[in-house]
Amino acid sequence: MPTAIKVHRTVGVKVGHVQVGGGAPIVVQSMTMTDTANAAATARQSVELAEAGSELVRITVNRPEAAAAVPEIKQRMLDAGCTAPLIGDFHYNGHLLLTRHPACAAALDKYRINPGNVGTGKRRDEQFATICQVARDHGKPVRIGVNGGSLNQELVVAKMQENTDRDLGKTSDEIIDECMVISALDSTALALESGLRKDQIIISCKLSRPRNLITVYRALARQTDQPLHLGLTEAGMGMKGLVWSASAMGTLLAEGIGDTIRVSLTPRPGGDRREEVYAACELLQALGLRSFAPSVTACPGCGRTTNSTFQELAERIQEYVRERMPVWKTRYEGVETLTLAVMGCVVNGPGESKAANIGISLPGTGEAPNCPVFIDGVHTTTLRGTYEELSAAFRRLIDDYVEEKYARKG
Repeated sequence: MPTAIKVHRTVGVKVGHVQVGGGAPIVVQSMTMTDTANAAATARQSVELAEAGSELVRITVNRPEAAAAVPEIKQRMLDAGCTAPLIGDFHYNGHLLLTRHPACAAALDKYRINPGNVGTGKRRDEQFATICQVARDHGKPVRIGVNGGSLNQELVVAKMQENTDRDLGKTSDEIIDECMVISALDSTALALESGLRKDQIIISCKLSRPRNLITVYRALARQTDQPLHLGLTEAGMGMKGLVWSASAMGTLLAEGIGDTIRVSLTPRPGGDRREEVYAACELLQALGLRSFAPSVTACPGCGRTTNSTFQELAERIQEYVRERMPVWKTRYEGVETLTLAVMGCVVNGPGESKAANIGISLPGTGEAPNCPVFIDGVHTTTLRGTYEELSAAFRRLIDDYVEEKYARKG
């Protein structure tokens, strides 16, 4: 594997009021799952994602009805007090939708273009250029988003043939990875020729396998100083999606590669779309790159913790923090750096509790039914009672600490 590199994007791109690249903090984004033509439902989910921590929100714009709904979606978001920039995701017909629906083009804060899905041959370049020209005329940035599953097949066939003719000995994976980077860089050049400035272009090359993603982004980072959007195309469901995303993006982010990220989790039927936002925030927070919300440390459990109280309390406190953050972040400066600990026995419980701003050490199997609470390393009280009583008391301690330590001065 290549030697790790440190890369810092020198170009910054403004997406609405949010800067991507140019030394700005790494930005979290997500994408709605609603029918975009349903303006009310799409705006509602956009607001939910933004409140969960998504600093950019992307919506599919796939048909005239969706394009026509975009201005209403944007207005509904603003009416709800949500200023997260709104991104339009275009495939196949973006050149038509943006030209035929100028209100849509004006309302969006950024356009995502997939160069593999804008046509073939000469028409591909023409239709790609049309979208770039609309962006130029409206003063909007674009993301040139190359996907492994929709890569320009003409380019792939040509590179495969070159590999055979010249007996280069490359594997199909190596050729695909090379084509991803070529497509992104060639499309960036065409965008610049179409009138966009460098500070209007973000690039991504997304695949579904971590090793390939790491290879492609390392190559891409060496060849451009444009901001890079990072993520697996389809991470998958649950634990698999989380592990694969963290292994790929964690590696790249630790090398300074990546300016905005999405964790593309497949939700369970009827599941919570916000989970992918929480995952992206936790990834950046784990690496020490950003702080989004108070962190909750909890022990994994063992034979000493045969009751489920510490698990239930840890889960409830995590939920409580997420519920309160939309309000807390507007009232309490620095509250996202708060650390909490919910521990299950005496082995690591007191130590981890002392290391947190607020920590509770619940009794393990065979221990006295006492729950010492430590605030900033000092044993301040001992809680006893049912789970409901412990949960309510611990939440009151958190509320009091937040009010005392993080209230805005003046």
